[in-house]
Amino acid sequence: MNKKLLLIASGLLCSAVFAKIPTPVLSDEAKAKAAEAAAKTAWAGKTEAYLLCKYQDRAAANHLKTAKAAGKDVKPAKDTPACADPGAFVYAPAAAGAPAAAATPAAAAATAAAKPAAPATGTAPAAAPAKKS
Repeated sequence: MNKKLLLIASGLLCSAVFAKIPTPVLSDEAKAKAAEAAAKTAWAGKTEAYLLCKYQDRAAANHLKTAKAAGKDVKPAKDTPACADPGAFVYAPAAAGAPAAAATPAAAAATAAAKPAAPATGTAPAAAPAKKS
């Protein structure tokens, strides 16, 4: 009898745990704050990546200097992209109700024109082999 009650109670508890909580309705101010927080987080990630790049460059330069001083054979460094400084954080909120990239028809046309077309290889795709029966 106790096992049955325990089974029923655990079933009710599990069903309550899996109940869906409704999403809260956010005001425009809350949405703006969330968008700004997301932008600031993205900027912080770019800043950390920039600092990491600078530190890696310094470590590599130090390694090359000490290896040459020790008389070791040093291979030439690979070409890597330069570290891009993200600059100071500047938040520019998007226009209400319209995405920033397609705010005007001219901007939408410029964006569509900037996308590269599929590269032409000059060869036709190979036909699928026929099944032998």
